[in-house]
Amino acid sequence: MARESDADELEYGDRAPEFELRETDGRTYSLGAFDDHDALLVVFMCNHCPYVQAKFETMNGITEEYDGVAVVGINPNDAGEYPEDSFEKMVERVERGEVDLTAYLRDGTAAVARAYGAVCTPDPFLFENDDDTFRLAYHGRFDDAMTPDDEPSGEPGGDMRDAIDAVLAGETPEETFLPSRGCSIKWPK
Repeated sequence: MARESDADELEYGDRAPEFELRETDGRTYSLGAFDDHDALLVVFMCNHCPYVQAKFETMNGITEEYDGVAVVGINPNDAGEYPEDSFEKMVERVERGEVDLTAYLRDGTAAVARAYGAVCTPDPFLFENDDDTFRLAYHGRFDDAMTPDDEPSGEPGGDMRDAIDAVLAGETPEETFLPSRGCSIKWPK
């Protein structure tokens, strides 16, 4: 079922909620692991959602093009009901190069997704690094291609790239919230 993100939990300037999650490389990552980046893009995502699959290339491109930005995918979906979203399948996507982010983390209880207020996949949150405190600068869509078959009216990821460029320039993004659309998160029981 398609769903749009909302701005109920985190607002512009709020601190990023802490996390400690397992990465596809087997290590555990916390928020502090990304302190050496100027910005942090957290994307609640999964493997099976066609909305996310349509943004893989955009997310990989942002990861490659922006040295100062850590792009972190977090998968909160119920792997029991959706085996394609299991940790093992995440590792396979990374090994095949389909997902090539700074980190791809597993949120098996979905507690982190709840703390951020994520509701759909993809649900992106961009944080600026304010003296090793990540503060929300933009929450929302990558671009105006709101279904998997749509083409963006401009550059793929244009809305996110505009927000990233503003953050890296020390400015407030022109828009701080533009709803994303995707599959509803498949909450673990």
